[in-house]
Amino acid sequence: MSYTSGNTNGTLELGGTGFGYSNTKLCYPVQLYFDLFSNSLLIANAGANNIVQWNIGANNWTLVAGNSSGIPGITSDRLSQATGAIFDPMGNLYVADRNNHRIQFFYNGQFNGTTIAGISGVNSSNMTTLNMPWSITFDNQLNLYVTDAYNHRIQKFFRL
Repeated sequence: MSYTSGNTNGTLELGGTGFGYSNTKLCYPVQLYFDLFSNSLLIANAGANNIVQWNIGANNWTLVAGNSSGIPGITSDRLSQATGAIFDPMGNLYVADRNNHRIQFFYNGQFNGTTIAGISGVNSSNMTTLNMPWSITFDNQLNLYVTDAYNHRIQKFFRL
């Protein structure tokens, strides 16, 4: 939804007609990241197990990570309840892959990711594992911060 200044009635921008997996629907979107460079929203579409990008004003979205079928997975090209996503300045994508207990890194334009934090499918509380990572962000040095929800902590991963 979008709202103009001083107006209490919003305009439907994307989705809103029931959940689904087509490129005009959303399925439990849980996070937005505005990409200034492309004038688009990066959407963690958790129920569809993917990350999609919607250019402001467009009628549909483009898949950037996961799959369009809604089927979760643990392989390098699948996600399971992705809840957070962010681009770095080079256009690479970082995804909080919640139910796989990992942070996935995708080079710009690639659909196969690499686990850079956590261990795929393993939830634990030691310093090398995550338990339901929920959101992610960078500081001004591009260090990565992860909300490790079920471990009740924020983890910092230094830029290499």
